[in-house]
Amino acid sequence: MPTDTATNPIGVHALVWVGDTSPRSVAYAVEKTEATGFDLLEISLHDSGNLDVAAAREALRSAGLGVACSRGLAFDADVSSEDLAVVERGEKLLHDSLAITRALGGTHFTGALYSALGKYGRPLTDAGRRNVVTVLRRLAQEAAGESMTLGLEICNRYETNVVNTAHDALRLAEDIGEDNVLIHLDTYHMNIEEDDLVRPVHEVGDRLGYVHVGENHRGYLGSGHLDFTAFFHALGDIGYSGTITFESFSSAVVMRGLSNDLAIWRNLWSDGEDLARHARAFIGNQLHTSRSR
Repeated sequence: MPTDTATNPIGVHALVWVGDTSPRSVAYAVEKTEATGFDLLEISLHDSGNLDVAAAREALRSAGLGVACSRGLAFDADVSSEDLAVVERGEKLLHDSLAITRALGGTHFTGALYSALGKYGRPLTDAGRRNVVTVLRRLAQEAAGESMTLGLEICNRYETNVVNTAHDALRLAEDIGEDNVLIHLDTYHMNIEEDDLVRPVHEVGDRLGYVHVGENHRGYLGSGHLDFTAFFHALGDIGYSGTITFESFSSAVVMRGLSNDLAIWRNLWSDGEDLARHARAFIGNQLHTSRSR
């Protein structure tokens, strides 16, 4: 059945606005997120050392915005490694990031929490996968004590070798064995790895906890070839009422290190405000249409 008239929170990724998390950048991202009509700002914690958590929390509160946090790991802090020292560094990053999310007022910490963000030169090993399960089980148990959830974002084969499909993510969540570990679907990655944009939504069902909406080329929504109508109807089929966040990257904004990790080699857009206003209207229209069936 389609979703009811309740409105999904609609978010925007901070990298649409700024490339870092300095106080000035976060203030700007919050201002623009509120001005363009979004309900939530997603903050990537790749630059968390520069984040003034108290100031960011106050800015979000004053603007009436929700917050979610996301991140991937680095190869020298990779919880899917067989090197326990590397795993330990990755686990510390995850626990620190969970604490930042909580301090910002967020309840959902998501992303490629299970590996480095980058192209691997070999498949995931059994030992590496066991390390992922062990670390994320401990993280989920800590999160549950704070009434928080974790998201397993499904990323394409060029960004991880751990979770590439909805089926992979469900298997990993089952092995972790904690109810607050949810699945995070992203249309950009689904376009690369899944057969279509509908069956994974149905397969995940009530384990779906977060959604990224992005075009196949990460540009303006509707300017690529993705079947967003089918995707939003599938969300309606399962009664998804969670956050839907617009994500798009351009080398005009994303800081060089992360831009290289994500292979953002060109300026897909330069006017983040125009991009975001278009995305907010596009998502709102898709939700309205999916509920009108």
